[in-house]
Amino acid sequence: MKPVRATVKSGECNQGFHKVGDSWTIGNLTPEGMCTSAFDALFPLILTLQCGGKFFWEGNKNVTCASCPDDTGLVFEVRLADE
Repeated sequence: MKPVRATVKSGECNQGFHKVGDSWTIGNLTPEGMCTSAFDALFPLILTLQCGGKFFWEGNKNVTCASCPDDTGLVFEVRLADE
């Protein structure tokens, strides 16, 4: 599978787990240190990129953003790691 990079772009984690700039490269395993709620929200996007899918509604079809279910809403950028 293609590696994907998830990076916190904005927001504040109400649990104090993550901050803007935190980043993970995701391969075949769940990334160590990423909140499971955030990973669950991002997983469909990660899997899409890993399997060769594209986000046709985005300017760069290999990059998109999504928020975690946290009430203060961290926003993550999800992209192919080699982009």
